[in-house]
Amino acid sequence: MTTDGFTTCLWFDGQAEEAAHHYVSIFKDSGIGRVGRNVEGGAGPVGSVLAVEFTANGQKFVALNGGPQFKFNEAVSFQIFCKDQEEIDYYWAKLTEDGGEPGPCGWLKDKYGLSWQVVPDTLIDMISDPDQEKASRTTKAFMAMGKFDLAALRRAYEGE
Repeated sequence: MTTDGFTTCLWFDGQAEEAAHHYVSIFKDSGIGRVGRNVEGGAGPVGSVLAVEFTANGQKFVALNGGPQFKFNEAVSFQIFCKDQEEIDYYWAKLTEDGGEPGPCGWLKDKYGLSWQVVPDTLIDMISDPDQEKASRTTKAFMAMGKFDLAALRRAYEGE
């Protein structure tokens, strides 16, 4: 990893290495980097994983085994902009499997409690269209959805 830009640190309670491998298995342009282990006097048993560097979808992360003090919540989420329904379905299925929870309006929580937004890449254009009728119809449609249905959003946008 380089020191350019930002690296997002994700706090886990013992699942840092498992989570890093999980995310790498889902996203393209991904890989595991350095794995830091606890040493004598460290935060956990000697030899246990303290932190894992990884890249998911080209983004830099560190998964940290920080303990039970903090949990993920919806105040922070990651947006995945998808080009088609196939991508939406893929990410939705992968991120909700094994205990993840679907939510409203394209939001979900994965099995670690991390929040994601699986969004069609055209949604922002549709809801910010200068034609307020188109924007309103699209907004009303997506507000009623869990996982986004791109065809239904397009029909709402076009007034069909």
